[in-house]
Amino acid sequence: MADWTDLSYVVVDVEGNGQQPPDLVELAAVPIVGGVVGEPTSWLVRPDQPITPMARRIHGISNGAIAEAPVFKDVIVEVLHALSHPALIAHNAHVDVKVLQRKMTGWECPEVFDTLKLARRFVPDQMSFRLGSLTEAFQLAEGLSHDLRPHRATYDALVTARLFVRLATAAGSLEELRGAPPGGRADEAPSLF
Repeated sequence: MADWTDLSYVVVDVEGNGQQPPDLVELAAVPIVGGVVGEPTSWLVRPDQPITPMARRIHGISNGAIAEAPVFKDVIVEVLHALSHPALIAHNAHVDVKVLQRKMTGWECPEVFDTLKLARRFVPDQMSFRLGSLTEAFQLAEGLSHDLRPHRATYDALVTARLFVRLATAAGSLEELRGAPPGGRADEAPSLF
């Protein structure tokens, strides 16, 4: 049985421009290697279409703030390097993965662990599974720089990384994280707290 720390991961969070489909405005990547959360890397990028007022209210990134930012093709090599882990983690992962797939045609997404789905499975008694609610419930923002704030890619990726480590540590094995605990059914998740 493989321990969850045997695999290396990258936690990602994207912030979009509010258009449909959303385009990338900010991306953060946080590695988890040997069970240890590493240093984040983040990029502000200039999307093809402007940031909508609603998106600006959520993440606080203005069109002026990204006016001189590079376009995505100028940072794609750095992004691909940061994402080069066998597993990707995100909260409500399908959203982040779809944005990345649109921006990087031909990118092969690695195995995905969705902390939203994992939290629903491992801590089903929570009132809400929104990232902000889980961050508050498990004090995941403790010790983070005051410069970081919710709905910005670096903050969200860091608290998602901490949430994943907490969930994975309780699960113990990759098999249990993948939903197939040895000797049990996939819906028989271990108790976390």
